[in-house]
Parts: sequence; structure tokens; C-alpha cells
Amino acid sequence: MIRLRMSQADAHYGGNLVDGARMLQLFGDVATELLIIQDGDEGLFCAYDNVEFLNPVYAGDYIEAVGEITHVGNSSRKMTFEARKVIKPRPDISDSAADVLAEPIVVCRATGTCVVPVKCQRNK
Repeated sequence: MIRLRMSQADAHYGGNLVDGARMLQLFGDVATELLIIQDGDEGLFCAYDNVEFLNPVYAGDYIEAVGEITHVGNSSRKMTFEARKVIKPRPDISDSAADVLAEPIVVCRATGTCVVPVKCQRNK
């Protein structure tokens, strides 16, 4: 799991909207951690099978990205990912106000495949 705050540098569009590709970057980091735990190697991300952008993300939002390995092949690892907004800023109250959301808001879901060459798998 990765949790971080989207910064002004992440805002790519008007209204401080964060580019959806930023969520995919987080999923790549989650995948790397999962592969290191599974195989002792970072592996390589091959492809996304499906990506759904479900809600907007803005600068100042705190995003939690999680994933899990759903299938282990000889060298392939299928994974699912989800990114959730867990804290949002409250500029209507003050420049530094924020709320922890009672229920996280799912902002993106994806599935994908990574590969760890057999010769690189250390955790057999």
C-alpha cells in the first residue's frame, strides 16, 4: 500500500485536476513492491488489461493505492489495483483545512500483468 498527497506539481489540468496517469504511476510502484515480496525482484510491468477512472483527483487529495497478485504463472503475475481518495482539502473553510473521509472514494481501478524472468525469481 502506498499513501501520499497529490501536490500542485501533480495537477495537470485546470481546477487543479490531477492527470489519471498519476494513478497508473502509483500502481506501478505498488506492483514493484508486490513483485519484490513475491519473487525478490522488481520484475517488469507488461500491460494493463483494464483501467477505469471513476472519480476526479485534485491537488491536495490524499490517495491510497493498493494491489494484490491474483494469479502466479511461470513468470507472469496478474494483479488488481485500486486507488482511493482518503483525505480531501477543504478550501471553503480555510487554506489548511482538510477532512478524513468516513468512506474512501474509489478513484481508479485497474488490472494488469507483470513478468519476473524465472532466472530472477529468488523467493521460490
